[in-house]
Amino acid sequence: MNGNGLKTLSPRQIVAELDKYVIGQARAKRSVAIALRNRWRRQQVPEHLRDEIAPKNIIMIGPTGVGKTEIARRLSRLAHSPFLKIEASKFTEVGYVGRDVESMIRDLTHLAVDMVKSEEREKVLAKARIQAEDQLLDLLLPLPAGEEAEQQSRTRKRFREMLKEGKLEDRYVELEVSPRAQTPMPEVLVAAGMEDLQTNLQDMLSSIFPGKRKRRKVKVPEAMKILEQEAAGKLIDMERVVELAVARVEQTGIIFLDEIDKIAAKEGGGRGPDVSREGVQRDLLPIVEGTSVHTKYGIVRTDHILFIASGAFHVSKPSDLLPELQGRFPIRVELDPLTEEDFFRILTEPENALVTQYEALLATEGIRLVFERDAISEIARISSEVNERMENIGARRLHTVMEKLLEEISFEAPDVAPKEVRVTAEYVRERLADIVTDEDLSRFIL
Repeated sequence: MNGNGLKTLSPRQIVAELDKYVIGQARAKRSVAIALRNRWRRQQVPEHLRDEIAPKNIIMIGPTGVGKTEIARRLSRLAHSPFLKIEASKFTEVGYVGRDVESMIRDLTHLAVDMVKSEEREKVLAKARIQAEDQLLDLLLPLPAGEEAEQQSRTRKRFREMLKEGKLEDRYVELEVSPRAQTPMPEVLVAAGMEDLQTNLQDMLSSIFPGKRKRRKVKVPEAMKILEQEAAGKLIDMERVVELAVARVEQTGIIFLDEIDKIAAKEGGGRGPDVSREGVQRDLLPIVEGTSVHTKYGIVRTDHILFIASGAFHVSKPSDLLPELQGRFPIRVELDPLTEEDFFRILTEPENALVTQYEALLATEGIRLVFERDAISEIARISSEVNERMENIGARRLHTVMEKLLEEISFEAPDVAPKEVRVTAEYVRERLADIVTDEDLSRFIL
């Protein structure tokens, strides 16, 4: 969210936007909507007070597959914010060292730079296209010696029209191209705190040994793309890109810390892995409280990054986190397990609903897939039943059930198209009944 990016969206409107993609979970949506609106409000207060207003970080508590990540991801898209999802447990995987906690700020800054660079590229694209067109015409039409300027101009104009009309697409031109990105250095170095070292070494080596440009013969459309990209790259002011990206991270960045319950020490801990968990919490603390992190793009302050943590908290509970860390997550919101009715709504209501996705996928083969309402109810019932009997993986269960259900149609589609295929409740029962009733089989298949 830039200064006025979300001025027009009230918390109610933010929730309405989230409703298009995430079913239910009204309390969680309200919490994130308020947190997002507060960012805009903070930008409007007098400057001397602005820095004092800390973001209201959130802990989402709920089982897997109920919409925690999706709410955070959609929120970041609404706000045009740099967004990073990372598992808190990643920081404990390498014994007591784990991955450097500050690396998530470096990753977020890198994402922001790519984001701003892409936006700046869009702004200069029209100019870059004209420059690329001129370069391409120079390659297609080397100026013959002795030809009059007026005649050259007429010929060039005719060629430009042919180029725009696509009449020169089968022609080849020879041009110099930069080498492809070098393969990254082995990840042996990328242990705790080594990410920066790896990046700096790569940058240093690429400046000492710049890749040689190679001459390639390519068709006109590919040449146009190459020249356009090179022209856009020269038009973009990278200093400005970095400045904007760092400001965006600092003011509107969102970090989604998944599986935070895995680093919460349980009562009676103190030995073994719990020491590592507490260590990770202590490393996280300054970043969530506000600190300066050195990145290849300069120093990034974390004071106003919004942290949304989430976890199932089956074994531990939020109160098992360090008191100082708990204090930095003032908003706690519990997400509800999904019901059979929720599954039905997930299959049909969102703009990217699973039923819509499968209809679109099979339409590419000339198959008109029609789901009867009773069939969708049956899919919802079976998914809910399987979740109850086995591990509850929430809405992710719908993906496994739908894949199994449509396996035969998907396989046969190219051979039987074009035709209409109606998915009835009877068809759903027929395809899934044996798997659902045989518990051993359903553990493997669904």
